[in-house]
Amino acid sequence: MVHAPIRLLIAASGTGGHVFPAIALAEHLSDYQIEWLGVPNRLETQLVPKQYRLNTIAVEGFQQGFGISSLGILVKLIGSILEVRKILQQGKFQGVFTTGGYIAAPAVIAARSLGLPVILHEANALPGKVTRFFGPWCSAVAVGFEVASGYLPRVKTIYTSTPVRSQFLEEGIEASLDLPIPDGVPLIVVFGGSQGAVAINKLVRQCAHAWFDAGAWVVHLTGDKDPEADSLKHPQYINLQFYDNMAALLRRGNLAITRSGAGSLTEMAVCGTPAILIPYPFAAEDHQTYNAEVFTSVGAAIAFKQSELTAEILQNKVLDLLQHPEELRKMGEKALAIAVPDSAEKLAQLLRDMVEK
Repeated sequence: MVHAPIRLLIAASGTGGHVFPAIALAEHLSDYQIEWLGVPNRLETQLVPKQYRLNTIAVEGFQQGFGISSLGILVKLIGSILEVRKILQQGKFQGVFTTGGYIAAPAVIAARSLGLPVILHEANALPGKVTRFFGPWCSAVAVGFEVASGYLPRVKTIYTSTPVRSQFLEEGIEASLDLPIPDGVPLIVVFGGSQGAVAINKLVRQCAHAWFDAGAWVVHLTGDKDPEADSLKHPQYINLQFYDNMAALLRRGNLAITRSGAGSLTEMAVCGTPAILIPYPFAAEDHQTYNAEVFTSVGAAIAFKQSELTAEILQNKVLDLLQHPEELRKMGEKALAIAVPDSAEKLAQLLRDMVEK
């Protein structure tokens, strides 16, 4: 007797840190029928419909605490729970996977109200409020950093790390880099996650000429919110809003300068890319600082608070690292040592254990 494939609803929305790990997991569940739950006008609307049917709902987070303005958000939440229940029932789904964020709330509540198993993946070292609140409702919570389990005492947690897209694991992927960078030159890769980082961009432009004089090249991914993105011109400088082949770029890079979002850190670890981290100071509960500490504690990265970092400090630190390539090599090795290349397989197996039992 041939059994119908298991139907899974993935709720992952917003930034690359939420969407990319979910896509990486989905690639390892090719025998499942997968649909997506997202929010209109977010990153998933660009990435997901190419592969999976996308269902969208209107839901917001309680970012400013509870007040009069939150009543409308609460009404939307109740409406979105009912909407997700309807999607789950009509689609005859057998389980839900979510990467947290505010879309997780209606997904978890709706699934549990129907008795369906829910697996939540928490990428950050300090779990978000949604994970801390709804974690006990879930069948299991997979964590991206082992330290996260300590913040979830009443939850069944399993350390899986955070999945990366399959191209990050391809041998020789750096050969596919299609940027005109000479062989053998030091390469600094600057990026601010999937949304860019204007504050980092400004610092880097102030420092860059000193790095060029030292022989380095800079690939600078500015994002689409920087009005001065095209203000620096130099033969050793390549600026782009975004670049699709991050796996090749990070493998080729000698040093990355970036935020400390969990997804970016995981990708750098798998690529063995040493980094200078500047945690986003307005991240919820300063969670990027907790993420950075995982890497600085083992010597895979150096971190600076944005409020304390000047162009002079950044310029000199990079020059010092460029003059000591052996130190950069050791940092890269330490990053590789904490990578979990088979994270997607581990997470897929956990999900199968929870859904298929």
